[in-house]
Amino acid sequence: MSYLLRLVVPDKPGILGAVATALGAAGIDIVSLDVLERGNGVAVDDVVVDLPPGRLPDSLITAAQTVPGVSVESLRPFAGPLDTHRELELLDALARAAEGTSAKLLAAELPRVFHSGWAVVLSAVEPTSSDDAPWEVAASSEAAPVFEGLALPWMPLSRPRLLPSEDDWLPERWREMAIEMMAAPYGGPGCAVVLGRSGGPAFRRSELLRLAHLTGIATTVASLPPA
Repeated sequence: MSYLLRLVVPDKPGILGAVATALGAAGIDIVSLDVLERGNGVAVDDVVVDLPPGRLPDSLITAAQTVPGVSVESLRPFAGPLDTHRELELLDALARAAEGTSAKLLAAELPRVFHSGWAVVLSAVEPTSSDDAPWEVAASSEAAPVFEGLALPWMPLSRPRLLPSEDDWLPERWREMAIEMMAAPYGGPGCAVVLGRSGGPAFRRSELLRLAHLTGIATTVASLPPA
């Protein structure tokens, strides 16, 4: 069984080696690692590990936190290694995509790029009455919650933003599920991509900036005429 550990570690030489040694001593195999952000003397790392049969997931936390200064921010099951090439593969797929399919492609692939639970693409529309929402769901991935009929005070979206699980606009059920989200403009004025995961961890500012950079490039790539 593979798990994704999000670790907060002291940003100093040798710390990842110490974590790897601690996990290895517990019989836990590191599959891949991604450094999310660094600053203020700490680093945030996503580590995919394989847990031996018969071992409890809690043993991952125990092993990692034997290293002084290391804390586990979250632990969740994970399918497949971290793949740093998925963003490039997504952009390449967008460049080759048939007209009108880019939103569906983004909704399907962005959760894999960002290790989130789901993605939704919101498209701006012209309201026909004062009761209409100025947006519609252009595409959504599996497991995405229902956005239709939901009041989104942050739409139209003009800049990327984090959407924490305690925000007042969220339905009570979403707050109970601790749904963490982030959103970035995509495709034109008033349009957006929303990524979410239930139960955390909360999206980091570095993940938001990465999403904004990717959707900015994706907007340009998707608008180019076919080669």
